[in-house]
Order: sequence, then C-alpha cells, then structure tokens
Amino acid sequence: MSAGAEAPRRPYVTTKLVTARAVGIAGIVAGAVAFWLALPPLTVRNVAAPIVVGSLAGVLGVGAITRGERRVGWGAVVAGLVGMAGGVAAAQASSAHLEDVITWSTIVSLGLVWTTPLTFAAIGGLVSERSGVVNIGLEGMMLMGAFFGIWGADVTGSWWGGLAIGMISGGGLALVHAVFAIHLRADQIVSGTAVIFIAWGLTGYLYNSHYGFDGTPEGTPAVPTFNPTWLAHVPPRALGQFLADSLNGLSLMTIFAFVLVPLAWLVIFRTPLGLRIRSCGEHPRAADTVGINVYRIRYGSVVMSGVLAAMGGVYLSIGFNHHFTEKMTAGLGFIALAALIFGNWRPFGAFAACLLFGLSQALAPQFQNVDSWANYGTLFQALPYLLTLVAVAGVIGRTVPPAADGRPYIKQ
Repeated sequence: MSAGAEAPRRPYVTTKLVTARAVGIAGIVAGAVAFWLALPPLTVRNVAAPIVVGSLAGVLGVGAITRGERRVGWGAVVAGLVGMAGGVAAAQASSAHLEDVITWSTIVSLGLVWTTPLTFAAIGGLVSERSGVVNIGLEGMMLMGAFFGIWGADVTGSWWGGLAIGMISGGGLALVHAVFAIHLRADQIVSGTAVIFIAWGLTGYLYNSHYGFDGTPEGTPAVPTFNPTWLAHVPPRALGQFLADSLNGLSLMTIFAFVLVPLAWLVIFRTPLGLRIRSCGEHPRAADTVGINVYRIRYGSVVMSGVLAAMGGVYLSIGFNHHFTEKMTAGLGFIALAALIFGNWRPFGAFAACLLFGLSQALAPQFQNVDSWANYGTLFQALPYLLTLVAVAGVIGRTVPPAADGRPYIKQ
C-alpha cells in the first residue's frame, strides 16, 4: 500500500457495530431490571427506581440506534418503556397480590413446559424454510405426532416406541407436503394449509374409531421426568434450591429441546450439509450448477421438519398431558411459525422467541390467583403476538427470510 493510500475502514466499522450491539444489549438488560426491581422478592415500593433504570435503558437504546444497530436498539427502547410501565404498576400494587402472582420457580417451570413443543416445531420450520420451502403445516405435523405418539406408546408399551411412531407420522405428512410443494409446484401456503386439515380429519377419525368415548387409556407409558434434587445442595443454596424447584419434574424431552437448538445451529451454519441447505434456500440455481441436488435437499429438509414438529406433538401427548384430545395442539404450530419469523430464521433467535411465548403462557394463569387481576392474564398472552407483528413490520429491524423461500425450483 502506498504512503498516501487510505487505510481500510472495515475493522473500524466492525468494531463500531459490535460496540453498538453491546450498548443495545445493555439497554435490554436495564429494561428487564427496571421491571424486576418492583417484583418479589425485592418489591421496591418507590416508583422512582423503575423510572430511572427504564430511562437509562431508553438512552442506551437510542445510542445503539444512532450507531447503526437498529434491531437491538429499538429492542432496548421497548424494553425500557415496558420496564418502566411494569415497574411503576408493580410498585403501586399490593405486595401480597404480587407474591400470589409472582412465584418465580413456578413461572420458570411452566415457561419451560410451554417452550418445549414450540422449540421442536420452530426448529423444524427453520430447517424447511432454510431450504426454500415454506411449511405452515407444522400445526398438522404436531397433531399427527401427538396422536400417533400416544397410540404408539399404547401399542408398543414403550414411550420410545411412541416417540418413534410419532416422528414417522410427522415425517410422512411432511412428505405429502413436499411432493405437492416441490415436484407438483403447488402454492406452498395452500399445500401447508391442506395438510393441516388432513391431520385434523385423520387424527379425529382414528381417535374416535380406536378409542371412542373412553378416551386414551390411563397408564400409557410416558416420557420420563428430570428430577435434579442434587441441585438443592449446590452453593449458593438459595440459587440451587431455585434451580431444583424450577427443573424438578420436567420431561426429558425438554432437555432434548435444549440440546436441539445448538445442534441445529452447528448443522445449519457449520457443516457442509447446512451449507447445501442454505444454498438451496438462497440461490437454488447456483446450487444446482455446482452439483447439489436441490430436489433431494428440499425433500430431506421438509421431511425432517415434519419429524421435528411431530416430536413437539409427542411431547404434548406423552410428555406433558399424558392423553390425547382432538385438535389438542390448539394453534401451537402457528405460534412456532411466528417465533421463527421473530427469531429471523436463526436457531437461537427462534428459541428466544419461543421462550418469550412460553413465559407469557406460564405467567397468564398466575393472575387467576388474584380475582381483581384475572383479566391481566389475557394481556400477557397477547403481548408476544403484538411483538411479532412489530418485528414483521420492520419497526425494530427487518426480518429477512431466505431469498428463495416459497419459490418452487424448476430444473433447467
């Protein structure tokens, strides 16, 4: 490089963005702290503390936005506003009512329960959409897994048998969607909707014909639970006891879901197979040019998405509820799709959105403990959907799907 040449600016820009992101993340944490200050066990009764800390979160968010990190920056601003509003409301509420509603170990435990099926379905949707096929049929694949999971456990006398049969059923329904979406080049939204109706009708018919009015039998083998009582003896004792209470009684499939998230990240972003999947979702013609079989990758990805979504359904029937009812998924597949969009088609982002949804579902019933607060539970259930709409609208940064997502590929 000559003496008068301008030095490259890329390292400076990179450092600037990293610093801006750190500032934004600090703002999000400050927003959470603003709310937490007024919650048990602290229950600060002074509204000044949440206002000051929430304002700090907003300032940090604005600082991140002005430095080019819009998504995290706006997240910090929203966190600051929510933290201030929640902190002020909690500070003015009765301490006894707050203690009745906010039981952290119960909220964390129930939050993980609701997060588990969403995580399986969201990661399944991620695999499919990263390959270029929209899969809104996750709801139906979860329902297939729920029915055939408990039927398989009943027939084989083993929860492993139920899990395997449930996964096969979800993969089979996904194969139907793949045939129509990939080879017949049908509209992928219509095809996904169709497989949901197929699952509703098929599982309803089989349930009524096989079990009738008696329902699924009691004593069907269930997924074992995780009971880490030893955590209660881990110092500091208060934290150890909290972890033991929060994790006690959770299904082993919850552990599987936690392991699935980093595993999906490694496969999608750090392996040759993941590179092939992403190339088929971004530029299938270029992938075909270098010898990648686009049809094979897409078929495999869609079938795998059905298998993973079905695991979420199996969890519902033999890992949590221990019975099956018609349409028991109740829209969880659509919530998983929303989490996938909110997480910007990335495993950890999707999991964070699933956790947000799960904690909201867990907190809502807690408001029933106080008669005058019962209606507030509905607001908390609606909050994740509102945040999803904000994310999709691009207010806190654009969500960018794979470039070829939803576009059938025609081999030349």
